Amino acid sequence: MNFININNKTCYRDFYLTFSKYLNTLFNFRDDIVVVCIGTDRSTGDSLGPIVGYKLKPFFSNKIGIYGTLSEPVHAKNLNETLNMINKTYKNPFIIAIDACLGSLNHVGYISIGEGPIKPGAGVLKDLPAIGNMYVTGIVNISGFMEFMVLQNTRLNIVMKMADIITYGITKSIIGLKIYNEERA
Repeated sequence: MNFININNKTCYRDFYLTFSKYLNTLFNFRDDIVVVCIGTDRSTGDSLGPIVGYKLKPFFSNKIGIYGTLSEPVHAKNLNETLNMINKTYKNPFIIAIDACLGSLNHVGYISIGEGPIKPGAGVLKDLPAIGNMYVTGIVNISGFMEFMVLQNTRLNIVMKMADIITYGITKSIIGLKIYNEERA
């Protein structure tokens, strides 16, 4: 797992290079890329995923699967249904899961990138299925007490900055997958 501080001057480059490294290592070029942006537009702190999905959709609507936008969020109530739909639609999906999370005070404002699935809703004690071949999480606020209230009172500025960085890095990384783009053009 790698962490990118959104307040560093090089955060866009750092995210892109790290995300691209993971994508190029894990993606086998035979699978379909599917981005699942988890969260809801009803909570500032939990809106990171749907905002990223909203921003990615215009770039990739015909190239990759994008699930979870502001108009059609993927959240606790429809995550299982979404996973079933993905598995019916794609033969062998390579899933990139994106979600907001809570963390320690010294990690707020960091984006983490890693291999393997994430467990959405764990910070608010929800039992949801693990998802993803790789993940991107944005630590939007502190955990430990009244998580629902903390998510509701998260500054939109931090969420939007993370969404901009993540969207930039994912877009540049996928466009950089020359073989992927040639095969599916």
